Amino acid sequence: MRFIILSLTLLLAAPVAQAQEPSAIPDVIGQQLEAFEADDFARAFTFASPMIKGYFRTPENFGAMVQEGYPMVHRPGSVTFGTQRSEGGSIYQSVTIRDAEGRYHALEYEMIPDGAGGWLIDGVSFVPAPDVSA
Repeated sequence: MRFIILSLTLLLAAPVAQAQEPSAIPDVIGQQLEAFEADDFARAFTFASPMIKGYFRTPENFGAMVQEGYPMVHRPGSVTFGTQRSEGGSIYQSVTIRDAEGRYHALEYEMIPDGAGGWLIDGVSFVPAPDVSA
């Protein structure tokens, strides 16, 4: 009987463990980018952490901030996912976005577990370009 209970527990826990794998992070970011492209700020807001939701309070406020401060996220030309790093309880995902004018922007998404086996976006930062002067 113990074996059956243990087996069921492991089987039920497996999908949660798989869903919280860092490999799922690009999909979460991609879904939010798709929502922004469709001007579906309510859907885009669902990928934000409680801290982000508390700060902006409404999907409309959140969407306005993205349109003003992150136009390349609102209307990306192309998106490339780079490396991930772990720090504290967060995973940081590097993302390069090419905007409509052909300029490249290096961003870093801070991702946190959502408590249900997935991921939420807890912040996006610009990564400064390296100094290439001689």
